[in-house]
Amino acid sequence: MAKQLDYHTIHEIFTRFREAEAEPKGELDHVNAYTLVVAVALSAQATDAAVNKATRKLFQIADTPKKMLALGEEGLIEHIKTIGLFRNKAKNVIKLSQILVDQYGGEVPSSRAALQSLPGVGRKTANVVLNMWWRQPAQAVDTHIFRVGNRTGIAPGKDVDTVERAIEDNIPAEFQLHAHHWLILHGRYTCVARKPKCAACLIRDLCPFEEKTL
Repeated sequence: MAKQLDYHTIHEIFTRFREAEAEPKGELDHVNAYTLVVAVALSAQATDAAVNKATRKLFQIADTPKKMLALGEEGLIEHIKTIGLFRNKAKNVIKLSQILVDQYGGEVPSSRAALQSLPGVGRKTANVVLNMWWRQPAQAVDTHIFRVGNRTGIAPGKDVDTVERAIEDNIPAEFQLHAHHWLILHGRYTCVARKPKCAACLIRDLCPFEEKTL
């Protein structure tokens, strides 16, 4: 775990990220807040690409909680059976759809507590929805962000909650909205787990990682 970087270094890092891609986007396909919740819930222990492949036809026929309930659990399974843990995920999606209809008029709530009360929706999922749909500066820490945060010293921490707080505490406010997308994309395509692509990294001169692959 690297030491926490200073303010000026972090500001320079995110200035470079912003110059390279001013409006980074999440890679899960969705058409509204509801399909975003479903897609993120399905993405646990699965790749975004696998989820997008499974939901392409699903969201054409079930893009609201009522339509998902009409499709039913078995109908949903037929669409998502290529994704890991599909049976449990199908149960959760049907349950959360029923709750959205019964308690929220079929709409997705915009508070973290309400989102986290839904089956299969944890803090990370709630933060993704708050960030991507409601444009709140919420930080969803996945394996990529955890690795990049610790490897670079941008947001070091022994667990995801500590890394989340480090991002909120140490990254300047002007970068907070897009911070988690910049970090995810950097971890997914450049600062990869086994052999980071340091030669192609736009922040390598600012990164204290000792095992650079140059």
